[in-house]
Amino acid sequence: MVNESLINDYKSFLDNGKTERECAAQIIAQAEKAGFKDVYKTHSLRAGDKVYVQKMHKALALFVVGSGDIADGMNILGAHIDSPRLDVKQNPLYEKDFLVYLNTHYYGGIKKYQWVTLPLAIHGVVCKRDGSSVQVRVGEEADDPVFVISDILPHLAQKQMKELAADFIPGENLDLIVGAENPPQDRESDAAEKEDALKDKAKKNVLALLEKAYGIKEDDFGSAELEIVPAGKARDCGFDRSLILAYGQDDRSCAYTSARALFESAAGKRTNVCLCVDKEEIGSVGATGMASHFFENALAEVIARMDGGYSELTLRRALANSNMLSSDVNAAYDPMNADLFDRQNASFLGGGIVFNKYTGSRGKSGASDANPEFIASLRNLLDEHHVSYQMAELGKVDQGGGGTIAYLAAKYGMNVLDAGVPVLSMHAPWELTSKEDVTQAYDAYKAFLTL
Repeated sequence: MVNESLINDYKSFLDNGKTERECAAQIIAQAEKAGFKDVYKTHSLRAGDKVYVQKMHKALALFVVGSGDIADGMNILGAHIDSPRLDVKQNPLYEKDFLVYLNTHYYGGIKKYQWVTLPLAIHGVVCKRDGSSVQVRVGEEADDPVFVISDILPHLAQKQMKELAADFIPGENLDLIVGAENPPQDRESDAAEKEDALKDKAKKNVLALLEKAYGIKEDDFGSAELEIVPAGKARDCGFDRSLILAYGQDDRSCAYTSARALFESAAGKRTNVCLCVDKEEIGSVGATGMASHFFENALAEVIARMDGGYSELTLRRALANSNMLSSDVNAAYDPMNADLFDRQNASFLGGGIVFNKYTGSRGKSGASDANPEFIASLRNLLDEHHVSYQMAELGKVDQGGGGTIAYLAAKYGMNVLDAGVPVLSMHAPWELTSKEDVTQAYDAYKAFLTL
């Protein structure tokens, strides 16, 4: 049965979390409301204590301390909070023939043609030389301006429409229109002089507006982190309102339900953990990605505050003896493109949380292949808690594939299984999920934390 209260809160989370920074800030605020403290503001930890560690405002680990020896392992829910998008370049603002643009660089796996002619918003932060930061969020309110990437009209698109879908919108053409100036009315012989007089007038006007609204200058773009995302709120989809249409549900559908499950859990002997990381869409790299030492370092801080203090052996044993659900989405079966799926091994909207034994591509390249003993124990657990689940792969073997953070956790020797929400139109600006699946994922994560 759909948990409508959960769904409404989830949609609000999506509306207010269109970047990894915004997601992390929301989760920390909710965590503190639930009694979590910054681990660096604590000196000792005992059973029942709740702490979190954040990194660069884009990754965080939350812990509910259990009564047993942490060396015996933890229950970990691991998700990512970044999503495919467009990033603003460091020297982005330019004027071209009376239109002002922001130059962008796409982030993650997108179909470039899906991003043109959509109303877009700008979210992010601008850090200035004096150490202050300015939060930017334009395009979401009813009276906000929005922005757009233009496309060629069909009447002139004969050449474009003969090109491959991957090529007919070049990445360098995904530039955002942010302003305009009227060209000179007189197009006679002195037009060049008139145009010179108007050169960069529109750009200067945009810069003046930015300085007035945010106190930022053009060179401040060099230390900015601005992301271009679809403008608009999460919406119910379908006459029956059974689906959710929203940006960023990969992987925020799993991140939100994982964090919410942790907030509402009470640890037994094992310490419960929710891990929300960045950069999954580009390989889990950097200081805030799963491939970094962020989680190890966060766990080390927790162990250091427990009885007995820190030891490398305790850290290694805690990681190796843990169980983890890599809370990440799976491709939902698409009846309009059925030839891409092995229907018997596909996940369906409304079928419940998806267990994906292995991801990777083709010959399981890059896969984390979960142990059947671990899967069996989870099947039994979810059956006991009356949670709906389905076993699936991403698509047909030779069609391609995908990955999650599972293989990066599995390197520690822990049990890891991909378990998440099926998504239709994954990586598109607007993705579809089922309210039933979001509910079942939340229930599954709560059950898992009782292990």
